[in-house]
Amino acid sequence: MRAITFAFGLGVALAFSVGSTGACPEGDHTHEHARRAPPQAPLTRPSRPLVWGDVNIIHTTDSHGWLLGHQKPSFPEPNSSGDFGDFASFVAHMKKIADKKDVDLLLVDSGDLHDGTGLSDGFPPGGIDAHDVRVFPYTLPHRVQSLSLIAYSPTSSSPNCPMTCSPSETTNCPSTQTALDMHQNFAPKFPGRYLSSNVNITIPGPNGSPVSVPVGSRFAKFKTRKGRKVTSLGVLFDFTGNVHNTTVQKVEDMVKEAWFADAIKDEPDFFLLVGHMPVARDNWPLVFNAVRAVHPTTPILILGGHTHIRDCLQFDGRSIALESGRYMETLGFLSVDLDHRGSTRNLTVNRRYLDPNRVTYEYHTNSRDSSFDTSMGRKITEGLKALAAQFDLDFKFGTAPQDYTLSRDPFPSNGSLLSLIADQVLPAALTVNNTRANIPKIIITNSGGLRFDIYAGPFTKNDQLTASPFTDAFVFIAGVPLSVASAVLPALNGEGANERRELAEAAERYARGDVETRYRFWLEEMYARAGPERRAAQNLTLGYVTKDACPGVGDDTLHTPLPFFGSPDFIGSTPPAGSNDTAIDLVFVDFIGSQVVQVLNKLQTAKTYTSADITSYTPILLNEVLGVFAEAEWN
Repeated sequence: MRAITFAFGLGVALAFSVGSTGACPEGDHTHEHARRAPPQAPLTRPSRPLVWGDVNIIHTTDSHGWLLGHQKPSFPEPNSSGDFGDFASFVAHMKKIADKKDVDLLLVDSGDLHDGTGLSDGFPPGGIDAHDVRVFPYTLPHRVQSLSLIAYSPTSSSPNCPMTCSPSETTNCPSTQTALDMHQNFAPKFPGRYLSSNVNITIPGPNGSPVSVPVGSRFAKFKTRKGRKVTSLGVLFDFTGNVHNTTVQKVEDMVKEAWFADAIKDEPDFFLLVGHMPVARDNWPLVFNAVRAVHPTTPILILGGHTHIRDCLQFDGRSIALESGRYMETLGFLSVDLDHRGSTRNLTVNRRYLDPNRVTYEYHTNSRDSSFDTSMGRKITEGLKALAAQFDLDFKFGTAPQDYTLSRDPFPSNGSLLSLIADQVLPAALTVNNTRANIPKIIITNSGGLRFDIYAGPFTKNDQLTASPFTDAFVFIAGVPLSVASAVLPALNGEGANERRELAEAAERYARGDVETRYRFWLEEMYARAGPERRAAQNLTLGYVTKDACPGVGDDTLHTPLPFFGSPDFIGSTPPAGSNDTAIDLVFVDFIGSQVVQVLNKLQTAKTYTSADITSYTPILLNEVLGVFAEAEWN
């Protein structure tokens, strides 16, 4: 196990208030090291300074393992080129600014470490998903006296800070081990800071009988450095994809619990509601209204996540809810000026979406490249690189000849990653060492199984896992008539389906944790709203252009929007030649097995298909097919 490893984005909302000992004293900077290599492309500076308030929050969510930053030269990658060591240095500098301004600074993370890059998912056989990454908080120096910074601070921690639980802590294979690891080895290291208000795990009780207990803590109460009283909860959306040893209580039931009523009974200076649940179009109003019924005017700050978008709204004039993107592509900054208890006036609130790179960090901390890095930030960067080397993440499968994107190129097209997967990767990779290679087949997978673009240049083990992190297995049903098998993909994509059914299927996928539909809708709306003039702006680089329901401009750095082209929910290989009754193999990922069986039984009546008809097709998993293809075709 590495001495410098780091847990972040664990579905957590760790909070702490930094005391006067500080996270970055004057002597803590490392000045003797060589200057950090600049990003591979020129970056735009932020548009304006941050607006600080009495309480200030740095927010992250859905990091999905992107702790080494985005290192490819094609935009928008350079916008997010800062690694987690850079982030640690940024937080240390921000802490010094907060001390000088004599205000509170909180650091919050609200979910999802796994399923994203090799750091979390590239562990050797026999390992536990993200276990090595979670070691980082254990070895950091603790220099706090009370609390301030929610989520885990890269340079400090405190026993009274909250963290929240999210799908990547309750799913993944072997998912039961992951959930148990979180409960037994992670949460105890941070008593009161890992919050799982509505998530339980079943473990053996004192007499050997199974008992259901919270994965972490139900809630937390603490004081900030300035002495402000805070009550915090950590809520997971109504997730249905959890594994058998965990339970996720519906939010509507959670707010009726006796412990919930007891937790919110006393009035704090503000409520801090953190959770892996999007701030819009989900169940935050249930939690908000339950608190408001007891405390009509107490400030409520909500930090959400899960849908991978930048979003902000206010449920009333004395609250604000912020969601801060995904993949360490966004840092959220939230500030609020508090007033006296009982006041009914609207709070003064501000929010900003920052691009996490060194230009952003140095601008907002008034530092230079030669003075920005702290010793702890350097150690974290070195530790992350060491872990990457341990996992052999730089192993090169081949050289990608061009960029392949999920939504910036139309599907089908030569630049579409989905086209590459359907037309070339799956047909080639799944025939390797396969005794059924010569049997005609159709291969189907869900688009959501692909999570990130591929960029021209070396295609490494880490690139393989960022593009496709899921360990879905390929299975098949033998002897399906070609005419029926050819109709499965159109049926899955809902051709001719009514709107009610499409909405129901989208809701089911969302409940199981699939956020791609919402994320793609956000990108589509962003590109459509920008108009031709903004799209063609020559002085702006590609990036997010956000419109939310909070006052003022949210984006810290101005960009031209990412091009967007829609794509189907499911993709498949070209049907083989043959007559309608030609028997072929219908191959698909096990994640969509129940849907495929349902569709087959609707398309024909000659046979009633069940899960018993499904058989393993190849030992190659979805997160391995790109590497297999690259070794054969990109060398």
